[in-house]
Amino acid sequence: MKVAVKTIDNKAAGDITLDDAVFGIEVKQDILHTMVNYQLAKRRSGNHKVKQRHEVTGTGKKPWAQKGTGRARAGDLKRNIDRGGATVHGPVVRSHAKDMPKKARVLALKTALSAKAKEGKLIVIDEAKAKDHKTKPMAAALGKFDFTSALIVGGDEVDVNFARATANLPRIDVLPSKGANVYDILRRDILVLTKDAVSDLTERLKG
Repeated sequence: MKVAVKTIDNKAAGDITLDDAVFGIEVKQDILHTMVNYQLAKRRSGNHKVKQRHEVTGTGKKPWAQKGTGRARAGDLKRNIDRGGATVHGPVVRSHAKDMPKKARVLALKTALSAKAKEGKLIVIDEAKAKDHKTKPMAAALGKFDFTSALIVGGDEVDVNFARATANLPRIDVLPSKGANVYDILRRDILVLTKDAVSDLTERLKG
């Protein structure tokens, strides 16, 4: 698959051939759905917590006799029906992470890349660098591409000036190639890859 390469100012800069094994596979929505659920579940902190009966402050003494008072049985006053009592079946600190095979995760990332390519929402630029950290000239340059929502993936490391220049642009995200993931690719309309990112992702996923 041959794709035109652009400069950061949307000028022609040659072309590049994308590997069909990474950017041209069949798009299956179920693997994308599973991967997004996997990512969002893994990022949850899981630190929500309520006090159970053994954690509530109070005596463990039986408040009244088991029989003969006409009242319901009670072993202590830390039950969920008592004032200041515990919560039953409430949340506890735990991990929400799910298991997903590595091969399935690799397939999901290739599927996300292929989906953007198939929809015509994949742009390849020669490099993601900026002369300074000013936002205004960067906004003017990216404005020539006529998109309002994009994920820009650079090489191993993101240029510092480029990262700072795009930091205040709404709905524009920047990641290094090793940080490319399904959720961030799908949450933005356009995927912008540098030539280094294409090379890195192809090497990472082709095997």
